Amino acid sequence: MQIHVVQQGDSVYSIASLYESTPNAIIEANELETPGDLVVGQAIVIPIVGQFYFVQPGDSLYTIAQQFNTTADQLAQVNGIQPGGVLPVGYRLYIPEQPPTPISTNAYIEPFGGEVSDILEASAETRAPKLSYLAPFSYEIQEDASLKAPPLNNFKEIAQQNDASLMMVVTNLAEDGFNAELGKKILTNDTLQNTLLDNIIQTTKQVGFKDVHFDIEFLPPEMKENYNQFLRKAKQRLSAEGLLMSTALAPKTSADQQGAWYEAHDYKAHGEIADFVVLMTYEWGYSGGPPRAVSPIGPVTEVVDYALTEMPAEKILLGQNLYGYDWTLPYEPGGEFAKAVSPQRAIQIARENNVPISYDEEEQAPYFTYTDGSGNEHEVWFEDARSIQQKFNLIKNRGLLGISYWKLGLSFPQNWLLLSSQFSIEKS
Repeated sequence: MQIHVVQQGDSVYSIASLYESTPNAIIEANELETPGDLVVGQAIVIPIVGQFYFVQPGDSLYTIAQQFNTTADQLAQVNGIQPGGVLPVGYRLYIPEQPPTPISTNAYIEPFGGEVSDILEASAETRAPKLSYLAPFSYEIQEDASLKAPPLNNFKEIAQQNDASLMMVVTNLAEDGFNAELGKKILTNDTLQNTLLDNIIQTTKQVGFKDVHFDIEFLPPEMKENYNQFLRKAKQRLSAEGLLMSTALAPKTSADQQGAWYEAHDYKAHGEIADFVVLMTYEWGYSGGPPRAVSPIGPVTEVVDYALTEMPAEKILLGQNLYGYDWTLPYEPGGEFAKAVSPQRAIQIARENNVPISYDEEEQAPYFTYTDGSGNEHEVWFEDARSIQQKFNLIKNRGLLGISYWKLGLSFPQNWLLLSSQFSIEKS
């Protein structure tokens, strides 16, 4: 697969010619709604085997080979050039496709209003072939340790048809968000814990879940060891039933990181107890905060590298957002919340307002600004092929188990194209 960033004067025809593809293939792969009106700075994926590289100043076959995990001799042979020859700037090299890396993938899917929308169900059907786990969000713990179930519609059948495992997500969510007192009540009462685990196991048998995923957030700091002990108890009971157990972890960079989201999440203990974990490596840029990339590569890498000091790489799913945010400026704490947008919608907004898309090299994320019809300034940060490729490189370089997406239902076709071209998906 080839990533191409649209330049002034580009068309799908000129781009197709450059990469020996066809306009229709590019339009279909990227779900281009207005192929005759591309946005400058828009990243599109060209569905070809392998990719092309255009030589930059200072490049050599050796440095290019290192960049693409191949050898100078192989590049020379494939491109019919001498290994020691000088490469002219702008020369087009063909880079052969590398063998796919096996990984596991998960995607959460969150129904709203007590029902599964047609868009959500269609998204599950479309993406399940590329998923190891499909995770309906969520089973909410109640005060009496019973569970409030999400609507499932055809998720079970969709998972079965695509050889994906259903993940049972268990949370301490209440009407006003993650409930610290509810979490504390459960984690300090053995009777409630046993009832909760009875209810979880009964539900896994009724529905056909294969993994139980605990996403217990905003616990009081003193609950860290209580949570660890509960997970040990849960793991013993779930393993006896032939079930996997996983957890979601706040994005920490040290064991003693302070804050309501972090302190009760013990990376070392979760790494020892759980079959695998999901690092929630997103929301640096969030709806109630100032404009920023949602998952900037620097902070994401710091979280991964800390996690690797506490647990094996083969237990880590990298959390990845499938959305961005549109902030109204100026940002004011406690003011208007940013609106979530899919990557496809972000590009539409740029096109509708006739503004180019920029790319922040430090954050490794695309962004742009525009003025709406009422004269309000906006700043939009989102994901594109370039930013997701950075996360894929991190997964491969660190040898991680795979990736976990929050969440299905948001259009980002370039992600799935690149995922399919670089990874083989482990199925249950």
